[in-house]
Order: sequence, then C-alpha cells, then structure tokens
Amino acid sequence: MKKVLLGILLLLTVYSKASFILIPMDETQSNHLKAYGIAYWILTKNAPIDWLLNYRGGSFAFAYSKDFEKECLIRNVKYETIADAQMSKILQDIANPEVNMDAVRLEKAPKIAVYSPKTKQPWDDAVTLVMTYAEIPYTVIYDEEILDENLHLYDWLHLHHEDFTGQYGKFFAAYQNADWYQQQVADYEKRAKALGFTKVAEEKLAVAKKIRDFVMGGGYLFAMCSATDSYDIALASEGVDICPTPFDHDGMDPNAQQKIDFTKGFAFQNYQLSTNPYEYEFSTIDVPGVRPIAKEMDYFSLFDFSAKWDQIPSMLTQDHNRIIKGFMGQTTAFKRPLIKPDVLILGENKSLNEAKYIHGIYGKGTWTFYGGHDPEDYQHRVGDPTTDLNLHPNSAGYRLILNNILFPAAKKKPQKT
Repeated sequence: MKKVLLGILLLLTVYSKASFILIPMDETQSNHLKAYGIAYWILTKNAPIDWLLNYRGGSFAFAYSKDFEKECLIRNVKYETIADAQMSKILQDIANPEVNMDAVRLEKAPKIAVYSPKTKQPWDDAVTLVMTYAEIPYTVIYDEEILDENLHLYDWLHLHHEDFTGQYGKFFAAYQNADWYQQQVADYEKRAKALGFTKVAEEKLAVAKKIRDFVMGGGYLFAMCSATDSYDIALASEGVDICPTPFDHDGMDPNAQQKIDFTKGFAFQNYQLSTNPYEYEFSTIDVPGVRPIAKEMDYFSLFDFSAKWDQIPSMLTQDHNRIIKGFMGQTTAFKRPLIKPDVLILGENKSLNEAKYIHGIYGKGTWTFYGGHDPEDYQHRVGDPTTDLNLHPNSAGYRLILNNILFPAAKKKPQKT
C-alpha cells in the first residue's frame, strides 16, 4: 500500500512540475521592455517561442528551462511557471474562433542592423536606446557598408534619424553657426567625395536605393522621425535637385515639384516640397509644428486587427494600452490625405486626421514608419538629456518599437485585410 501511495505521489510530482514559462504582457508585467530582450535571448538559444497575440497584452510562452527562469529573475521580468495542461488550455482558448487571439511561433532571432553614423551614441535614437536597455544586440552600419552590398547579412534594418535628401536635417536656420553642425556638414561632404559622389544628396540617394532593394528582396525596414519622410522624398526625387543653395552650393531645380515621381516612394503622395532652407521641414507630409492640441490631451489609438487573419499588423500593435500618449519630433506624424491608399494605418489620432504609425509591403519585404523622436520625451530637442528607461520599464510607446524587432522571427500567414 505504501509503495502504491509513493508511486502516486511521484506521478503527481512529475505532472505538477512546470513545463512552460509564461511571460505576461498585461498590466501585471514588471518590465515590458526587458521582456522583449528575454524573448530575443531565448531565440538565440534555438528555442522556439509562442507569441500569444491579444492574450494578456501579447504574452510570450516557451518550454521551461532553469536557465530561462534564471534569466527572467536576473532581468526582473515577471513570469509564471505553468504545467502542460494549463498551456494546452490557454492554446485551446486562443484557438476559439469567437475570440480575437492567436498564437504565432517565433523561431529564429533576426539579425539586426542600425543605419547610423558610428559617432552617434545609443541615446541619440529611441530604437538604439531601447534595444540597449532590453539587451538586444545590434550592429551599427553606415553608408560604406550599405554601398558595399552588406545589407544581405541582416534581416532587419532601422534607420537612425537621418536626412536622405542631402539637406543636413534642415538644421541650417537654427544651427548654421554651431561647431557641431559645421563639422557634420564637412564630414558628410568628405564621405560623399570619398565614395565617388559630387554631392551629398547623390550619395544619400544611392544609399536609399540600396535600402529599397533590401526591402524588395525580403528585408524588414523600420524608421522613425525624419528618417521616414526624408527617405520617401529621396526615392521620389531621384534625378531631381531639390536642395536649396545653402545645402549643395547651387540652386535647386525650379521645376523640382513637378518632377517628383510619387510612385517611387513607399508611403506618401501629392505632398509639396519645402523649398525654404530656413524652414525646419522637408515637405507637407509632417503635421504642423504647432498643433491644435495640448500636451496632456495628445494621444493616438492603435487599430484592432484580426489576430487570426492579419497576423503581421496584429503583431506590430501588441500592447497593454490601446490609447498611447503622443510625442513630437522633426517628423511628428503624417497627414492622412498624403498617405498612399495601400498603406496600412496602425495608429492614428483620428480627430486631427493624423497617422502616427503606418506599415506597408514592398516586394517581398515590409516597411514600418513611426512618427516622433522619443515616446517618453514629449518634445525632445537638440542637447536634451537622455531618457532613462529605468524610469519607463512599462512604456507603451516603446513597446511598439520592440514589436517590430520580433515580428521578423515569426512564421506568418497570408494577410487578408
């Protein structure tokens, strides 16, 4: 009798032992941002992860390992250990056609590149800032590597706050006499000549076209702030001088506006170029610098997609908040009437007719544009202190960036919407 009871106890111990780790991504999570770092790290160990779309804020689940549990503890990421039966019940509930949830298998950690000058620091850019905080590794590349055909080494590319039009960020009016601005202009011109170009705008166009080809071949592109509209404008203005005299030492084409080919860009159409070197804008794509809304009322909402039918936009919009506080940048958001009709709006301020977060397909790859500079610094300015993400471990705005980093790892279904 004692042997039978002992056997039953042993069986109960085996079956009650945790078989999975669940990282909840709802309001109970202690550190949403580092949770993405855990997921990425596990993928580097060749262990698959189930991304549970719309289940408790887009939770992660994976097979139990003492090493995985230890890493969660080290990084202060909340987790739950669950048995096989519990995991099966969760997956069964998610599979119910009546609920807007799905489980997506993440299989391989994407190779990440950041297009940025080597002299920039991680805190100069929200994406490198959050990847550093989340402990997600990335490689910094710039014009030389791209023109040397090195993009094929990577799955995912982020564009730092770059100006692809050759107008040095349109900082001329405010900073033309600043030492850092003059040094930046000199560095850009020196690099362009070393690479065989007569103008910075020509060299940046060549880089933009290589990035376009990267996406065409199946790459994933993510850009924020001025890298969004300046990149699109550079593609659309191929062969047209759109730079006023202070930027390239000669006059721009007087018929530049009429020569813009909107079909060459990814996202925008029917915009007007800014031809004033003293205006801190590239075009009319960006919303006005002075907007009819107070900081305290500035929010944008995420669209609710069908998780079972539209997995890509669902992955990109996983969050514990559906209403997210706004933030500004050189390019804060995009005017809805100037967005191409085949572009997917992921996040918007409907009352202002602004799109904040957009996505599209180009060839075999995809691109995503996110307006604004820093999700936790409402009006970031040159020289402002670094955002300390230790103070914002649950940032809903930063989560959208990290969604983009993970979704290339997923096995995807065809998009229906």
